[in-house]
Amino acid sequence: MSSHRLQLLLDEERYERIVTLAKQRKTSVAAVVREAIDRGLPSAPHRRVAAQNRILAAEPMPVGVRHVVPDADGVTGLLES
Repeated sequence: MSSHRLQLLLDEERYERIVTLAKQRKTSVAAVVREAIDRGLPSAPHRRVAAQNRILAAEPMPVGVRHVVPDADGVTGLLES
């Protein structure tokens, strides 16, 4: 249940967007605003879940790939060139 009242001023374009969406969804303007807040400012658990999903969706990283490390002469040669 909502317990805080919020008053804000919107320009005409934003107001029309919210009213139009509320009419399309057959819901209140307040419900559209609450949903926009939830999407734009998710709670901490939602941010963690979103980060987890991004990590799980990422391309696999190569693991255990051996890199060739030059010996001392190779490093000296690289520095001198």
